[in-house]
Amino acid sequence: MSPLRHPKTDMAIDIPQELIDKLAQARRVAVLTGAGISAESGIPTFRDALTGLWANYDPQTLATPEGFARDPRLVWEWYAARRARIADVRPNPGHAALAALERRFEQFTLVTQNIDSLHQRAGSHEVVELHGNITRVKCSREEILVSQFAQDESPPRCPCGAYLRPDVVWFGEMLPADALARAEEAAEHCEIFLSIGTSAQVYPAAELPLRALSAGATVIEINPERTSLTRHAHFSLRGASGLVLPQLLDHLNAASA
Repeated sequence: MSPLRHPKTDMAIDIPQELIDKLAQARRVAVLTGAGISAESGIPTFRDALTGLWANYDPQTLATPEGFARDPRLVWEWYAARRARIADVRPNPGHAALAALERRFEQFTLVTQNIDSLHQRAGSHEVVELHGNITRVKCSREEILVSQFAQDESPPRCPCGAYLRPDVVWFGEMLPADALARAEEAAEHCEIFLSIGTSAQVYPAAELPLRALSAGATVIEINPERTSLTRHAHFSLRGASGLVLPQLLDHLNAASA
């Protein structure tokens, strides 16, 4: 499945030559992506998805362990609806550009706050999922992944008898320890850190570019709007990732030719 074409592909982004030079010389790159890059493919943010039948529900009802304990059927059906919507969405040029960038560097770690698998579907391999993955299901008691279950049950049960739940991080839950450790290690040992499509407000993910900065990395922000990270970044490129990243890749390819 080919990535979506960005509607403004003819819009040139001012990318400093110094930024291209630093990327061309780098061996270790870390990337953090947020909801912005998925939104460009048509995936609404969590709160933006609370429309239609779900418009009157509080997020605390649908995305907390307490909400699942109170009404597991409601929560399962909410995530089933989101999963069905995501299944028809394609990666966009930003996802494709990141997959191409991965092949250029000796070490490349893509850390994402998104749960939609679009990075993997675009061809990225070294993906660290901080908030889980909506396409996976796990046991609510044993925390183990389950691939086969009764599709007609809402929610289905694990062989142990407990309800199954989506393998995503809910409000009030800790991030997966191994994923967070990999993300922190990548941030602390990279030469270049790209923060893409994230508001830089959700911790501990928002701390990753600051860790990279403290370790001496060059921090590049790509976002349509200013964020709390903007004043700290060495380079801040204003624009959608699906527009900026392909041009960044083109400049890098030209510099290496």
